[in-house]
Amino acid sequence: MGSGSDGKIIHVHFGAKRARGATEQGRRRIDKDGAHSQPPPSEPPPPEPAIEPTRDVYTRAEVEKLTGASTGRLRALERNGVVVPSGRRGARRAYTFQDLIALRAALGLLAKGVKVRDVVRAVSALKTAIPRVKKPLTELNVTSDGGKIVVRSSEGTFLPATGQMMIDFDVRALREDVVRVLRPAVKQHRARTAFEIYKRASELDEDPRTMDEAATLYREAIETDPLLAIAYTNLGNILFRKGDEAAAEALYSKALAIDPRQPEAKYNLGYLMLERHELDVAIRYFQGAIEADPRFADAYFNLAMAYEELGDRRNARPLWRTYLELEPSGTWADIARQHLG
Repeated sequence: MGSGSDGKIIHVHFGAKRARGATEQGRRRIDKDGAHSQPPPSEPPPPEPAIEPTRDVYTRAEVEKLTGASTGRLRALERNGVVVPSGRRGARRAYTFQDLIALRAALGLLAKGVKVRDVVRAVSALKTAIPRVKKPLTELNVTSDGGKIVVRSSEGTFLPATGQMMIDFDVRALREDVVRVLRPAVKQHRARTAFEIYKRASELDEDPRTMDEAATLYREAIETDPLLAIAYTNLGNILFRKGDEAAAEALYSKALAIDPRQPEAKYNLGYLMLERHELDVAIRYFQGAIEADPRFADAYFNLAMAYEELGDRRNARPLWRTYLELEPSGTWADIARQHLG
């Protein structure tokens, strides 16, 4: 049970079953559905465990496909000592993920017209700086600052070398490009793993004693599969219960950016807008939730309430009736009948 800044108490249920909750006045209902709007992957698992891209190695042909660089360009970079493959696949040299970071930086600099000798110096210093970052995947960003190559992380800011022009990319984005272009099996493996983590979290997020653990697991699921939209929604639910409405709203919006038809996120955003008396916006969200899930009873209830607050009983009445058809008994049915009386 969480308390909002206006002192209203919101009873929230998490889990696979769509739940009921209300302000202390008993006027509104908020859904904190843990149902998975995207079914878990149904394809058979890959025959061998998928290798995390940051620990994998890549052939020259794969790197050409990933970067669009020609064989001649990659060989020239190797001859000049800009990026030399430091791993092996069988008897052949292969690029490590760290090599890919350096290669993306080098290609970005060359595309900006930086001289090869300056690229060599900058990339060499970049490779030296990367080990100083404890978690390069989650922390490292290669960017610019006054024409200098800058490595930013939570551990500090490093200036590997001076360059005349700059590149700007997040290392996490590079990993996602590798998965999308070269390792589709990793994507499938991640989706399964993330969904299993999500399921563990959904068993814990209803109990205040285990809510923090559930939040940690939802974040882990998102890290594993950034496209698991329902994990953003359920993490938002936890933050809402903790009183962080702004963070919850951002997570619901992120869920919709990934899955524009997710009814739970639409509904929750509608509820937030209803509480703020932004009624036109709330109505659009509730209508979207109903469009995505025509049997979403709570969305009919709150959509009717939004119309009532606008003084539009003509549009509210059929919604009360539909709500009663879906849920003909219970406290909330009595409220709907009162509005029809």
